[in-house]
Amino acid sequence: MLNTIYPLFIDLRFIDVIDIFFVAGLLYGLYYLLRGTVAINIFLGIVAVFLIWKVVTAMQMELLGDILGAFVSVGFIALIIIFQPEIRQFLLALGTPGFVKRINLGFSWGFLKFKSDEHTDLESIANACKSMAEKKVGALIVITRQNELFQTAQSGVQIDAAISQPILEQLFYKNTPLHDGAVIITNNRIKAAGCILPVTKKLDLPGRPGLRHRAGLGMTEQSDAIAIIVSEENGSISLADSGSIKIVPKDKLQNALQNVLHETVKES
Repeated sequence: MLNTIYPLFIDLRFIDVIDIFFVAGLLYGLYYLLRGTVAINIFLGIVAVFLIWKVVTAMQMELLGDILGAFVSVGFIALIIIFQPEIRQFLLALGTPGFVKRINLGFSWGFLKFKSDEHTDLESIANACKSMAEKKVGALIVITRQNELFQTAQSGVQIDAAISQPILEQLFYKNTPLHDGAVIITNNRIKAAGCILPVTKKLDLPGRPGLRHRAGLGMTEQSDAIAIIVSEENGSISLADSGSIKIVPKDKLQNALQNVLHETVKES
């Protein structure tokens, strides 16, 4: 009887606990870097297949185990091909001084502590967009959430300045070097300007939008960021979020941003 029950218990050593802890930390780090992007779904799918393979192997289902094992063995090569941009982004960020401080991950006894998000100065952003819309100055502003878009920010000029209406208007002033690209705002700071964004491939967009609108929409398709687009043709303001775009009245932009970002107005 004891010989039958004994195999049901796991012989857990202290080194196994450390192994599990580091694997959990690695998986969380990958999830933290990929969340908010389309790659997170692929990552979760690969993890699910791996866990199913382990369960099938433990239950000694040889045929299904061989099939899943072959998939997992080739999966690492496929993983490198699929996640090539994300791996490049991770290595680039890892080699940058202050990487740990920038992602601001904190650990405490018994639970994992997430970084605290500072409220964005939506009032200055809304006022700048309203002023540019009245002057018909084209603008494209991206506000990040969980994914800070390190790689996209590297495609532009690094600024790291406090948010203010004059700075935003100056960056998009006509004939200036940075007016054609996008401004990226992260953690209540203007991180970069003149950034290059991915363009959406949707063909059924109403009103034949220009490249600036398609770039803002494409950014929200590939990340959890939102994009504000000011049209230089008619002075309208559009808000893109989660792969959809809509026109927002100039005087209601701040409220729309608050609703999307779930933030309160930052007091002056």
